[in-house]
Amino acid sequence: MKKLCLVFLLISFAAISQEIAVVKYSGGGDWYSNPTALPNLIRFCNSNINTTINPKPATVEPGSPDLFSYPFIHMTGHGNVVFSESDVVNLQKYLKGGGFLHIDDNYGMNEYIRKEIKKLFPNKELTEIPATHTIFQKPYLFANGLPKIHEHDGKRPQAFGIFIDNRIVLLYTFECDLGDGWEDAEVHNDPVSVREKALKMGANIINYIFKN
Repeated sequence: MKKLCLVFLLISFAAISQEIAVVKYSGGGDWYSNPTALPNLIRFCNSNINTTINPKPATVEPGSPDLFSYPFIHMTGHGNVVFSESDVVNLQKYLKGGGFLHIDDNYGMNEYIRKEIKKLFPNKELTEIPATHTIFQKPYLFANGLPKIHEHDGKRPQAFGIFIDNRIVLLYTFECDLGDGWEDAEVHNDPVSVREKALKMGANIINYIFKN
């Protein structure tokens, strides 16, 4: 029965038009930060890797049944995150049923989000994703893995994942600030080369979800 439910959810995701949503979480953290990031990433992907993603990302709460309308959901922020029991149950069903959650630490989220990830997957550990993984290989090659977009503490950027059946269902990007690199150019005054690097890495994530 569980396998049949999983197949049904995977088929449901495949039948949905390409949609992305921002997760509006509780706890006081600024879930709404980087407002221009996803629209810019969508525009880049639709122009460069032949996706047809709705240009306007939606907003969804983690406990909402609407979650299952979005094959890709994105979280970011600088502060506290709290998933309620109902949030946890819904997110577990979503991720085990074929959904994908990208969490981008916008510096300051790490100490909070790791505890919430543990709620979602108490029997799994975040695993660092090697540079040889396909998510760093296509359509753009990142031979050294996750790129560094903004500097904070001099630490190397890391991509962590939760895997189910060898598939990444939760991607956590840390010490990188991908979303800052996706924002409008005037927000952070990043050079073109840095923004392009961030957008290409974002396109690899989108490619992994919608084209694999």
